[in-house]
Amino acid sequence: MDHSKVLGEESIEKLIVKFSIPAIIGMLVNALYNVVDRIFIGNGVGSLALSGLTVTFPIMLISMALSMLIGLGATSLISIKLGEKKKEEAEKIAANAFTLLIGVSLIYSVVFLLFLDKILLLFGASQNTLAYARDYLSIILYGSIFQFIGFGMNHFIRAEGNPKRAMSTMVIGAVLNTVLDPLFIFVFKMGVQGAAIATIISQAVSATWVLYYFMAKKSTVKIHAANMKLSWKYVRQIVSMGLAPFSIQLVGSVYNLILNNSLARYGGDKAIAAMGIISSAAMIVMMPVFGINQGTQPIVGYNYGAEKYDRVKKALMYAYIGATFFVVLGFLSAMFFPTQIIQFFNRTDGELVSIGVPAMRIFSLLMPVIGFQIVSSNYFQAIGKPKKSMFLTLLRQLIVLIPMVIILPLFFGLKGIWYAVPMSDGISTMLTTVFMYFELKELNKKITETVKVPAI
Repeated sequence: MDHSKVLGEESIEKLIVKFSIPAIIGMLVNALYNVVDRIFIGNGVGSLALSGLTVTFPIMLISMALSMLIGLGATSLISIKLGEKKKEEAEKIAANAFTLLIGVSLIYSVVFLLFLDKILLLFGASQNTLAYARDYLSIILYGSIFQFIGFGMNHFIRAEGNPKRAMSTMVIGAVLNTVLDPLFIFVFKMGVQGAAIATIISQAVSATWVLYYFMAKKSTVKIHAANMKLSWKYVRQIVSMGLAPFSIQLVGSVYNLILNNSLARYGGDKAIAAMGIISSAAMIVMMPVFGINQGTQPIVGYNYGAEKYDRVKKALMYAYIGATFFVVLGFLSAMFFPTQIIQFFNRTDGELVSIGVPAMRIFSLLMPVIGFQIVSSNYFQAIGKPKKSMFLTLLRQLIVLIPMVIILPLFFGLKGIWYAVPMSDGISTMLTTVFMYFELKELNKKITETVKVPAI
């Protein structure tokens, strides 16, 4: 069955619902991998263990960055090639991406395992939290190939027009992780190691589910062994298209490295733990936005390739509305229920609450505008303009946020770290608005040209 045909024929309203809702659910349950681990570790082991787990997060962001570099880069190309009716080329891209995912995951695991303690200390671990971070991350690294395959190739399924199957991949893994976490942590008394084991088992099941989809020939885009030999042409295209989402995650990792070290300097292990909770809460808010992006990307990419620009614009507008809804909801939750959110991760540590509540409110001040900024960056990625997408991505976290995290604490201490986020959100959104003004002007021109009535 050629799932991709509906991308250019079905109404945009139905496509947005059909693609985005499964993607939102999938991204939310995918976020549960980290959030559930933090909830059970925070309540079952303590705030120091939670701090240790927070230190590992930027390192895990690197693995996600690499899998997105390949997975989302290939997805953009696959969507465009299917829109251009070039299925054979789409299959070559998918097979090359599969080979890349395996190779890069192995290199990533070996490098980080060889220098694990040094890397953890660099990323903000203290002598009090190093053992917790090491116990968790060492196990995760041994199973990273499952995360690369499951997360990276899952995007291919959505690119060919099968969002429900893509959603089921994430749901299966996240639900299994939620079940296994308390079993390994509380029943088997394995602490943070138990949480890590639960995670890699769940990721292995997700990866198997994805591979079965392609190996059982249920997919529109097939992965043939003959196409798995790397071609520089396709590797270059995949990397070029995936550079923007890769940059988001990689810069996020660098940001978290600097952030953890600043938090350790100005607030200590408890401030890092509080940031871990705030990041988890923000992740729950951002995952629906990323889900909308993932759901919209094949719609935009296919129709842009098919020169159906009115459908492209309509999809973009719906993405803006959906993303804004979720970030406003997150903003209201952070303003009115910060204590309850912090205590959900640890109910006994009063110091953690006293640090976390004001931090969460400051952190979320300009959250309502972030949906627009993220969707706009993804739009450029979807239409094959990765350089603009990368710039808008780097603008928020590298060009503005990282300098703020370094400079503001010099004057305002710990509170300066919290204020860095809303300042970055505001500046990056203003500049993104300028980019989108000119892009929409160009898009409207294309729409006008394609609907002109031919002369009689």
